[in-house]
Amino acid sequence: MNSNNKLNPFKHLGKDIPAGLVVFLVALPLCLGIALASGAPLFAGIIAGIVGGLVVGSISGSPLGVSGPAAGLAVIVADSIKELGTNAQGDFDMMIGFQAFLVAGIIAGILQLILGLVKAGIIGYYFPSSIIKGMLAGIGITLILKQIPHALGWDKNPEGEWGFYQSDGHNTFSEIGYALQNPTIGAVVIAVVALIILILFQQKFITKNKILKLIPGPLLVVLAGILLNEVFKIYFTDMALMNETAQINDKLLHNNHLVNIKSADPSLPYYGLFTFPDWSVLSNPRIYMIGMTMAIVASLETLLCVEATDKLDPLRRVTPTNRELFAQGTGNIVSSLIGGLPVTQVIVRSSANINSGGRTKMSAIAHGIFLATFVLALPWLLNKIPLSCLAAILLVVGYKLTNLGLFKEMYRDGWGQFVPFMITILGIVFTDLLIGITMGMVVAIFIILRNNYKVPYKMQHESKDGHDKIKIELSEDVTFLNKASMIKTLKDIPDGTEVEIDASANHFIHHDVREIIEDFEIGAKARNIQVTTIDLYEN
Repeated sequence: MNSNNKLNPFKHLGKDIPAGLVVFLVALPLCLGIALASGAPLFAGIIAGIVGGLVVGSISGSPLGVSGPAAGLAVIVADSIKELGTNAQGDFDMMIGFQAFLVAGIIAGILQLILGLVKAGIIGYYFPSSIIKGMLAGIGITLILKQIPHALGWDKNPEGEWGFYQSDGHNTFSEIGYALQNPTIGAVVIAVVALIILILFQQKFITKNKILKLIPGPLLVVLAGILLNEVFKIYFTDMALMNETAQINDKLLHNNHLVNIKSADPSLPYYGLFTFPDWSVLSNPRIYMIGMTMAIVASLETLLCVEATDKLDPLRRVTPTNRELFAQGTGNIVSSLIGGLPVTQVIVRSSANINSGGRTKMSAIAHGIFLATFVLALPWLLNKIPLSCLAAILLVVGYKLTNLGLFKEMYRDGWGQFVPFMITILGIVFTDLLIGITMGMVVAIFIILRNNYKVPYKMQHESKDGHDKIKIELSEDVTFLNKASMIKTLKDIPDGTEVEIDASANHFIHHDVREIIEDFEIGAKARNIQVTTIDLYEN
């Protein structure tokens, strides 16, 4: 394992706790929105977020990945709950369907444990970086498009829907059109102030100030949003935002643009927050099929996010993917046992973690602690947060995922990289995450099969005077199909070794393999590995 992975989590709390707070602010509306899109109880999304932070975060070997309910599973969850909750007469009961679905979630978790034990995590290495970067950019664009209505205070569904086509008959672009025609002034003012604060806190005069750089910009955004809305309630009643119909100064206000978390009720069993599986459905064969489908989709989404997160990591650490599958399986079992949605590693939360300065897995764990503390103990405080200021935070996260420089970089890398990259983005924006990735992968495989073929490389191990030297000689053609073996080879090189990578006989090296070698060179310094390359950058 790369020694950078061994950073002491308790020595970076000064960075991890503020980052965990930011991730909590980003995760909260996402947990609610995905639960709503899944047709499940809203608190099921919160439970999944808490489990993703505390359980998965503790077991996972990912230093910066954050897990929680995933938009990519929303359609599967919604369809499954509807199917399982509909009786022979066609009557639908959401709670019956959800309790049955929880059993499928446990089955999915058990299958993920098995996938981790049989070392199926290597599957993620076979996805080209053009697909991974296209996924990041596609999610970034989708984030921006989906948050514009919330920033304008229009969307009748405050938590939003993640597919292009929505249940209300509109789509991503038509919702923006309606929002521009029917803005809520108070929400717009709060969003603009929030964006100004976020932009200012990325400027050098803030980041280089010893005191100001310690203040998380998103936290200040939330506090400013709450304060502004309280001022609106007193002095500008027409601009005030509420989470229900309310009367202020003899004026009846109707809007729903604040966070809305129900409080725990001590008079109800388990405070009315938890739902438990209905084990009687184990005799239904459909339960096992749904569980298998979720295990495959959740594992694939996790592995893609793991690779994307590792690429965003400034230290280029490599996540142990088999351990990650085991952690996700454990998380899905725990989440389903207490009434939570399925979890995966999620790139939006993970990128927010990285952008906020997170260093170790403690930031993911901290976000779970914040979720549990505020949702269970202080829901009244969360319910004062305007959704428009949370939308501003997500707009900035989306921009960082899909900045113009990424498009220029992919274009410079050639059509073999740029075309799958763009197809993945368009597929995600106009359909959903999994379909977009599938479209991009099909195009990437076609290009690779058309131009390249798999050729192994040679590796020699020499030892002279007690000094170890490893020589890797690349063959004439090295494609992305060599990606997994190259990652494993470089990862297994002992610390303190001298490594020579000889590309003098090479005519073609795929962009992904070159990128793996570049990442290895960056991380080698921390491992006391001396790397020498021959003709690598001339091909």
